[in-house]
Amino acid sequence: MDRYVITIARGYGSGGKTIGKMLSEELGINYYNRELIRLASDDSGIHERLFSAADERAKLSMLFRREGAVYKGGLIPPESADFVSDQNLFNYQARIIRKLAEHESCVIIGRCADYVLRDYPNVVRVFVYAPHESCVKTVMDMFSVSEKEAEKTIRSIDRHRSAYYKYYTGNDWENAKNYDLCLNSAQLGFEKCVRIVKEYLKIRFD
Repeated sequence: MDRYVITIARGYGSGGKTIGKMLSEELGINYYNRELIRLASDDSGIHERLFSAADERAKLSMLFRREGAVYKGGLIPPESADFVSDQNLFNYQARIIRKLAEHESCVIIGRCADYVLRDYPNVVRVFVYAPHESCVKTVMDMFSVSEKEAEKTIRSIDRHRSAYYKYYTGNDWENAKNYDLCLNSAQLGFEKCVRIVKEYLKIRFD
């Protein structure tokens, strides 16, 4: 297959973002994380800060306890009062994800990309996780925080990621059925995780 997309969902402290960067470098393909916000801003004409503000609201609000707004592929037109709603900001990010999948090989971090691209045949959906103790140690070392603070941060961020995913997909974030590969980064190490994904690409697409 000429093009493929690797989507990576990850538990906080598991190293999924690092593994994604390593994959992009070794495969010589682009890596997208926060860059998706800039691209969605350019595409929609909506200021980038509104996308960032929506992310922050999602982290702080109880939004995701309400009935979800499962992504169906549409866009809200500019004349609508809901044009800059959180739902439409997500829709534009999803539109960028779909455009990327149609035009290039790349690695995409988070943003429910596995669900957005669920009908695309050229997608490898990866979930990276690690035991809680390993994630705590990683966060403690990375940010020089106490064990208690690391545990609090992990619980908060993973709870948000799970709720965000449920809100926009209707599915459970940690359900293995959503993914092609679920990798324990603490057990395997980052380099072996990268190797496994590369081998899977060869087996599936060659």
